[in-house]
Amino acid sequence: MERDFRMLIDGELVEGATSFEVINPATGSAFAQCPKADRALIDRAVAAARRAFPAWSATPIEQRAALVDKLADALEARAGEFASLLTSEQGKPLDQAMFEMMGSIFTLRAFAAMRVEPKTLREEGGNTVIEHRTPLGVVASITPWNFPVILLMNKLGPALVTGNTMVAKPAPTTPLTTLLFGEICRDILPAGVFNTVCDQNDLGEVLTTHPDVDKVAFTGSTATGKKVMAAAAQGVKRVTLELGGNDAAIVLDDVDPRQVAQKVYGGAMANAGQICVAIKRAYVPEPMYDEFCDELARLAREAVVDDGAKQGTQVGPIQNKMQFEKVKALLDDARQRGTVLAGGEALDRPGYFIPPTIVRDLDDDAPLVREEQFGPVLPVLKYDDIDDVIARANDSEYGLGGTVWGKDLTRATDVAKRIDSGTVWVNQYLAIDPNIPFRGSKQSGIGGELGEAGLHEYTQPHIINVVALEDA
Repeated sequence: MERDFRMLIDGELVEGATSFEVINPATGSAFAQCPKADRALIDRAVAAARRAFPAWSATPIEQRAALVDKLADALEARAGEFASLLTSEQGKPLDQAMFEMMGSIFTLRAFAAMRVEPKTLREEGGNTVIEHRTPLGVVASITPWNFPVILLMNKLGPALVTGNTMVAKPAPTTPLTTLLFGEICRDILPAGVFNTVCDQNDLGEVLTTHPDVDKVAFTGSTATGKKVMAAAAQGVKRVTLELGGNDAAIVLDDVDPRQVAQKVYGGAMANAGQICVAIKRAYVPEPMYDEFCDELARLAREAVVDDGAKQGTQVGPIQNKMQFEKVKALLDDARQRGTVLAGGEALDRPGYFIPPTIVRDLDDDAPLVREEQFGPVLPVLKYDDIDDVIARANDSEYGLGGTVWGKDLTRATDVAKRIDSGTVWVNQYLAIDPNIPFRGSKQSGIGGELGEAGLHEYTQPHIINVVALEDA
């Protein structure tokens, strides 16, 4: 790609101390160079955000929100350009890349419409108690490679609207859309309000332990999230951690198995399964197990797997070689433990392609069931008792999302309430809305994103407790 990418620091586009290659996962070959920061550049970015904070936080919220709206407009005007670049660096089909862009624009506009209002907690007997919220300061945003644009907007929107400034560090395998977004911000935001830095997973601790960073907003694996949390604890920084998931789908016995199999398939295979809240294990009643598995296998075999830039592609590649090797190892084990109905092996072609794979007859302790596979692979397990299957679904260190499928909505809702996850959807999947809070339980995260709760994560609440002085 004949294009020069630069980092945004203090309102200027700057070169890196060095650079590194960005790989197109559909070819396995480099297609662009990314600037790489060093400690000095990260210090410059944080210092710029710190200098910009007083003026930005003092800017009236209506003006801040208007600039966030302006970012959304600029992103929409260049959505096609962003989607094409996103497909090149991430691998997802172009229509899914455009869907991410539209979601990013909608998210920015949703946060631009939100307000943090003072809340009167008491007003009686001459005593007034008010809770008001102020911005935290400099936010370090660390985002992953599966949804590099929208997951940044989930953090940027609430941070800017509430008066914070930001230093954003994207994943090293998908840095370019973040750098392109920095070019938009340069022309719209005051210098230092938003800054970008890139590394090769070697400078994250510089950000998370930096004395002038007040909050860390991280989305990624649970293992890395633990490191982020430990690093941030040194300065007792505020943290938001949106971590891994091993989301269960529980299919109830009153549904049409073929109809629901199609929906479960969609929830498992979107973005080649590389979604923290994708369906990663399905539990199906024994009487409909065979039919359900057969329909999943049919859909998997008919899927068009190819370069996301090609029209008609339904499933793109795994985003990077490390994840590609991890999914292949899980498949090697699954072939020994269960029955592969479709897929099961990497495609013999350039790039990191694994076709949609359906595996049945696995035990609950199989790695493909226990771990977050983060690929287009779905294990299907049978059950015959609802209490038992709920216990099995909850038997996980994760608790991010889940789905329940049933015609009797009261019964399905009751089952959903017993699933220990931050979000459980009934008869739908991936129904994420920027106006609805999104949280993880157990080792799937701390704090929340989206909605008013997500807005509050970027503020410090203060209690003002007032009584009148008595007359002398």
